[in-house]
Order: sequence, then C-alpha cells, then structure tokens
Amino acid sequence: MKTTKYFRTIRKRPDRSMIKDEWIEQAMKAPEREHVQADGRIRRWGRIAEMEGRYLRVILLPDGETVHNAFFDRGFKP
Repeated sequence: MKTTKYFRTIRKRPDRSMIKDEWIEQAMKAPEREHVQADGRIRRWGRIAEMEGRYLRVILLPDGETVHNAFFDRGFKP
C-alpha cells in the first residue's frame, strides 16, 4: 500500500493507530461510495463490520493508489 508522508505521520495519533491496513484496502477496493474532490483527490467510504459498522473514509491522491488519509467518518450517512 502506497502512502504519503502526511499519512504516515497522522497515523501515529491514538485515534488513527488502530485502523488496520486491511480495512483501508477494503475501503479502497470495494467502496460503498466514492467522491472526487475539486483537487482531484478521491474520497472512498467503506463499512467496517469489526468496528460496529462504522464507516472508514479513505482519501487517495489522484493516482487512485496512494493513501493520504484514513479515519472513521462520524458524519457519513449511507
């Protein structure tokens, strides 16, 4: 999994360190929703059953492969 320096830094936070790579890859490969931002970055949401069905938002660079951010999105409505 390709990542940005920002992602590697932010992932050290306690609220982000528990996010598993497999969950990120799941949201990347089989998102329930996708949105392309004006800057070309791609938002993808995936439901994570192991986390009580919460939705993980993964932000990818325009290449569609490099992870820039990942977090559980409290405001997401499927």
